[in-house]
Amino acid sequence: MTMSDISQFFAEYGLLMGGIICLIVISAFFSGSETALTAVSRARMHSLEQQGDKRAGTVSTMIARQDRLIGALLIGNNLVNILASSLTTTLFLSLFGANGVVYATLIMTALLVVFAEVLPKSWAISATDRFALTVAPLVRIVFLIIGPLSSLVNMIVRFILGRFGVTLSKSGSMLSARDELRGTVDLLHKEGSVVKADRDRLGGVLDLGELEVSDVMIHRTAMRAVNADDTPEAAVKTVLESPYTRLPIWRGSIDNIIGMIHSKDLSRALAEPHASPSTIDIVKVAQKPWFVPDSTNLKDQLNAFLRKKVHIAVVVDEYGEVQGIVTLEDILEEIVGDISDEHDLEISGVQQEADGSIVVDGTVPIRDLNRALDWMLPDEEATTIAGLVIHESQTIPEERQSFTFYGKRFIVMKREKNRITKLRIRPLDGAAAMTPSSR
Repeated sequence: MTMSDISQFFAEYGLLMGGIICLIVISAFFSGSETALTAVSRARMHSLEQQGDKRAGTVSTMIARQDRLIGALLIGNNLVNILASSLTTTLFLSLFGANGVVYATLIMTALLVVFAEVLPKSWAISATDRFALTVAPLVRIVFLIIGPLSSLVNMIVRFILGRFGVTLSKSGSMLSARDELRGTVDLLHKEGSVVKADRDRLGGVLDLGELEVSDVMIHRTAMRAVNADDTPEAAVKTVLESPYTRLPIWRGSIDNIIGMIHSKDLSRALAEPHASPSTIDIVKVAQKPWFVPDSTNLKDQLNAFLRKKVHIAVVVDEYGEVQGIVTLEDILEEIVGDISDEHDLEISGVQQEADGSIVVDGTVPIRDLNRALDWMLPDEEATTIAGLVIHESQTIPEERQSFTFYGKRFIVMKREKNRITKLRIRPLDGAAAMTPSSR
């Protein structure tokens, strides 16, 4: 082929080839923009927008209408891909005759896959936020021009799927904000970016709305309380010797809570002139008790504690019977972990054995055990580890009876009446057995 032939070729087909190359570049722009704008961090864009970045505001506006945005980019991408393929086919038909269709198909497939799909999408995913901010002004023009057509296409798609009984959600995500945050934190922990303690604290905050007061309260069987019918000396001694600063006062039965005594209020009363333990009426010093339903979620209860500036409440069931007490500290411990001071009793209820097993008191909450040992025992149906064994076994186990579920062997070490008071838990080697089995 002589130089004159080459010159003639480019004179005849140069404009057409240039158009095809431009269309491939535009297709790459659409593909990269779609990847970047669907994977961009909404939180990062919001932060940049607050700092005055107008491009971040543009991105936030477009991803708020994600269905319209993706539709506009897909329509634009398909238009340029089809046009590029048509022009290439026309070029190759004039050069190679009927065989040009085959050549055009093979060459355009290779070019579009490499240069209009894999390359721009790989680039976009490697620098998502920066890529999204760069293309935002141009994509906004496409969004405004093709957006109405995209909305029309979405309406047609919803109508057709609706004829087959398929309803598309208009929300942008199938996951709640809580689930998205939880998944992000767990993933970052798995990758090593977030330490376990921080993951547990963030998880505790996210779980407040899912937990009820009954999940964290001090049960009535473990509740310290003062009998109003005791002698003044005995009542004062009970309060002052208690490791807790606030105690409920009952009369007649534990279901009749008549007050809440604070050790500081008692100390002030004892500091009055001529006051002594034998003359103190502890009921008069006490404050009015606050009763809350056991079904109240922890988020609402925390807000109620802060609003009323009260640190303790009596928990009752739907029949008005006292189930226990809940404190502000109990809720905060769900976020930050165990809070201990110099007067707290150091009773964890969990003991590591030399053989790798764990000896646990039956009253230990499942959530505390999961947090301490990084386990995943379910806590939807039971609050304590003893309650989990009873729920899974569907019986009140006997001593030395064992059960296997959730990849652990649970051995009942001690039982008092109908209560499991001590268990040995031994993790199993190999796959977890999800169905309880007894032997």
